[in-house]
Amino acid sequence: MAFCLLYKPVLQFCEIVVNEANFVRKCIGAESCQDDLWGKLVCTNFKVSFIAHNSLPRQCTHRLLGEHDIPLACVEQVVTVNDVKGKQKILGSNQKLKFNPTELILYCKDFRIIRFRFDEAGPESAKKVCLAIAHYSHPADPQLLFGFEYVGKRYHGSTGERVNGVDPGGGLQTPLFDCSSDWDREIKRTGASEWRVCTINQGYFISPSLPEFFVVPVSLADQDLKQYACCFYSQRIPLWCWNHSSGSALVRMSNISDPQQQRKVEQRISSAITKSHPLRSDVFKSDLDKNLPNIQDIQAALLKLRQICVIDSFEESEEKWLSSLESSRWMEYVRTFLRHAVEVVYMLESRHVSVILLEKEDRDLSCVISCLVQLMCDPHCRSLHSFQGLIQKEWVMAGHRFLDRCNHLKRNDKEESPVFLLFLDCVWQLWNQYPAAFEFTEVYLTVLGDSMWVPVFSTFLFNCPRQRAEHSRDFASSKSIHLGQDQALCFPPVWDWSQQFSLKDQTLFNNPLYVGKIATCVQNGTVKTFTHRRSKKNYSSTLRGLPSALRNGSLGPNDTLTRRNSLMLRLRSDLSQVREQQETPSERFVRDFFSRPVDLQGLLLPQLLPSHLSVWKLYFLRWVPEAQIPQGGPITAFHKLSVLTDEIEMLQNQLRQYQGAAGTPNNLHAEHSKMYFKATSTPHQSPAPPEYLSSSFPFSPVGNLCRPGILGTPLSKLLNGAKIWLSTETLANETI
Repeated sequence: MAFCLLYKPVLQFCEIVVNEANFVRKCIGAESCQDDLWGKLVCTNFKVSFIAHNSLPRQCTHRLLGEHDIPLACVEQVVTVNDVKGKQKILGSNQKLKFNPTELILYCKDFRIIRFRFDEAGPESAKKVCLAIAHYSHPADPQLLFGFEYVGKRYHGSTGERVNGVDPGGGLQTPLFDCSSDWDREIKRTGASEWRVCTINQGYFISPSLPEFFVVPVSLADQDLKQYACCFYSQRIPLWCWNHSSGSALVRMSNISDPQQQRKVEQRISSAITKSHPLRSDVFKSDLDKNLPNIQDIQAALLKLRQICVIDSFEESEEKWLSSLESSRWMEYVRTFLRHAVEVVYMLESRHVSVILLEKEDRDLSCVISCLVQLMCDPHCRSLHSFQGLIQKEWVMAGHRFLDRCNHLKRNDKEESPVFLLFLDCVWQLWNQYPAAFEFTEVYLTVLGDSMWVPVFSTFLFNCPRQRAEHSRDFASSKSIHLGQDQALCFPPVWDWSQQFSLKDQTLFNNPLYVGKIATCVQNGTVKTFTHRRSKKNYSSTLRGLPSALRNGSLGPNDTLTRRNSLMLRLRSDLSQVREQQETPSERFVRDFFSRPVDLQGLLLPQLLPSHLSVWKLYFLRWVPEAQIPQGGPITAFHKLSVLTDEIEMLQNQLRQYQGAAGTPNNLHAEHSKMYFKATSTPHQSPAPPEYLSSSFPFSPVGNLCRPGILGTPLSKLLNGAKIWLSTETLANETI
């Protein structure tokens, strides 16, 4: 096994090897070591790296992380085991280990469980590498996170000038909303003529957690805002999010901390928002703290979901597994957030009133609801760059506590909560029901969720813009880095995907089904531009046969989904009449929406029956062997759609060239093709998918997993299409 000594990890700028152990076995299956990998286990100041002797080929490669690499920020728990003594210990920072470990288990925040065996490794080197991993995955200070070293030396020379010709974030199409011009453009785009960019927080003079630039009503003077700021929690003045075409505004606001001033300040804020509306409509206040689960509830739900997805055995009955999934309450919370967003949409779209999202500190739940509302109402937000700008505006600049909620420092478990992951799941549910309405793919959403654990980018690293500025200045001062005019380290945003993926791999983000607002086509050799419109025919098979009482996608608190031969079916007609009589205006609004053909470039509302919401398998189950469908699953459809889309683009390019110039066009397949899987030069010859595709492409190659596959389990049946849950049409025919 001398090969272990020859292999070295691929290191990034400023990345150093802290400790390593040779002759380590990475476990692929729990019962047999036949398929296990042998290699070297390395701990650096950035990642845990395993250099395998033999490794399966991967199609999509990460520029910062190898196939067997785990960012230290992604490590949730470090567990060491000694088989002989029957001991097990959870390691933290600066802890001692009194026994020589024979096994190391890493529980990761991206739902991976990775096991290493030290049967052939030296006991001292095994102990040292385990202690190093535990120590470096629990940094005591934000400036000890690898991102500071990486940015400090990669992008700044001794004079403060950028090195290697790299300008972090330069040339990005994604608006970062860190300057007034980005806000001005958003005001003009949405037609919010009675709103203005406010600059009173420059230098974070008013509120430490707000951005330096934000939008407020024109009728509110700066002096008034300064006076009212002290009345709000954390001095968070109400923030404008978005304007509906009717003039209704979506605003988010923290609670008023001063009871004596509450009535006066609320009236002044509401009056200013009313004046900004062309119809002078009233303002509706939506209390998120009362209507939505709190951050502790969300964290508890994720822990239960992780337990049943990747830790518990699947050798159970299907009823028990599904009931366990239900008891985690994760899907319930996803449904709750989507339903609340629909209620806000109703107020904006149907009632034409402005809405204030109330939350105690306006930094968690309001981020989710404000983004979901804009995604449902505004097709502009469904393009890739605009979606990224939406996250930048409503999460990063608005001061969501990414450092605390991701628990990068492993300092306070009570502050940890996967609020952003819950939001991505809600977006996926909407994407799953209307895939052609979004420019990006499911793979993009999964990569975005994973990027929280690569603490090199500023996007998911800090609690607010001020914290980023202060820590970067302090770090630059301690390392004698001259900052020049920037006065801060220039962390690259995660939206610069070239830092992580090649241009070819980034094409995995492009949705071949996307129906964009403006598209080009070639007609009789002439390039024409047209607007895509949904035809009057309703293509949604989920709506056929649905009784009117169910078309709004929601059930009342006392409603149940009954199964076949239920006695309740006999009362269906009578109860349906009662349901119609008790229908609220918001339910009627949703029912009317689903009775019309859906315009993919217009309003989108999600179906909210339990049968309409699915488990986000590509994220939560991608590391589970039962979830692996070799050469099958959604990736097969993605492959075929990509090839077809690419072939159409090739033919259109040929027609354009024939139209523009005489002779035979030089039709070499362009490398900048929008699709990852490309068509062959011969249109009639369809390329076969690579042999090592799987349903979890591009994240986990077939056979490279760390837990055994159990064939015939309820989960494997579910993933392969078994009808464990009733279909929508069955529910429509057999429920009240």
